[in-house]
Amino acid sequence: MFKKILVANRGEIALRIQRACRELGIKAVMVYSEADREAKYVKLAEEAVCIGPAQSALSYLNMPAIISAAEVTDSEAIHPGYGFLSENADFAERVEKSGFQFIGPTPESIRIMGDKVSAKQAMIKAGVPCVPGSEGELPDDPVQIRRIAKAVGYPVIIKAAGGGGGRGMRVVHTEAALINAVAMTKAEAGAAFGNPAVYMEKYLQNPRHIEIQILADKHKNVVYLGERDCSMQRRHQKILEEAPAPGIARKLIERVGERCVAACKKIGYRGAGTFEFLYEDGEFYFIEMNTRVQVEHPVTEMITGVDIVKTQIMVAAGERLPFTQRQIEIRGHAIECRVNAEDPYKFIPSPGRVTMWHAPGGPGVRVDSHVYTNYFVPPNYDSMIGKIIVHGDTREQALARMRTALGETVVEGINTNIALHRELMVDAKFMAGGTNIHYLEEWLGQHKR
Repeated sequence: MFKKILVANRGEIALRIQRACRELGIKAVMVYSEADREAKYVKLAEEAVCIGPAQSALSYLNMPAIISAAEVTDSEAIHPGYGFLSENADFAERVEKSGFQFIGPTPESIRIMGDKVSAKQAMIKAGVPCVPGSEGELPDDPVQIRRIAKAVGYPVIIKAAGGGGGRGMRVVHTEAALINAVAMTKAEAGAAFGNPAVYMEKYLQNPRHIEIQILADKHKNVVYLGERDCSMQRRHQKILEEAPAPGIARKLIERVGERCVAACKKIGYRGAGTFEFLYEDGEFYFIEMNTRVQVEHPVTEMITGVDIVKTQIMVAAGERLPFTQRQIEIRGHAIECRVNAEDPYKFIPSPGRVTMWHAPGGPGVRVDSHVYTNYFVPPNYDSMIGKIIVHGDTREQALARMRTALGETVVEGINTNIALHRELMVDAKFMAGGTNIHYLEEWLGQHKR
């Protein structure tokens, strides 16, 4: 086992990794930008290194600064968390070439799964169901592009091969709009991701977003930890998640989970990963794989009892998974609400000083947050400041616990989206379960403030 790990991230995930390290008896070195000097995990750190100014490009995305911090602190491994450099194959490669263990997949796996075209081709080979579409990158010839779209059937969606986070995609409803949409998406993809390649898929009208969590070690042992429903989204950004997904037969989940396990074995995957699917009319369609720990990992931890972050560290150190697929049991239901520093209905970011922070408690309630009273939320990063997670024996009990938890939560000094979550927890359609990925945007359209 490692003696010292450098945590190359910030916010609640940095604190989450720091806690996992403490439980494993590992020293955690925390890096921070000048804007995060007052962060809770920096105050709690045994060792902390400032890696640059507030701008991400000069700190959390600064590979030489992070690797230098690992060198001067004699760290043995680097945990990238999520976001920033977590899915950057070049970073993973530089970490390992510098003599450190990257706590995540191999650079080769990240490259295969990070490019949506190669990921889809790998999944087709492994027998994982995929959305109908172009077999690879779209050609330059407009005649061929029109032919592919006609075969797939309108509406279609044009996606950036190197995209992610809901960016680099455009829905096309008619042939007249097709070629212009492809050109615009290519230009955006080149500017945003440094890769202008795009591909085409059938645009599903009312799908749900369902994902399968997997864990793999270096000894070809792979398990899946059930599924999560992440359909409550705005502009492709998740707002809340739950596990398991309401109303989907276990047999179907097991079948898809087994195919995900087989795909991981085929590509020699290691660490934590998530297969993301669109689910419509009883069918699963693979869209992408995230080669890192997810924001929503706590709901899976709550229903399985598996500590995903600790397991990530253990398998990176060369240990075998401490459980088999047969030992994974799904117990009860969990819901996670992301707490963002933003206006709850206009979504305008709300950085600033938190004058009061009171987190909820009680049975089955977990809060993952780096915020405290008098903490200053910097304007330089993502607006998420924490997550409230609840677990219950049933979905109904989990909903009741979340309503109670949200009612107890007090955040003053800044705006948060807690008011939105409170409304969603009493929304009849959400309470019934099974809402699709468009539901929240339609709901917001009807509840304009």
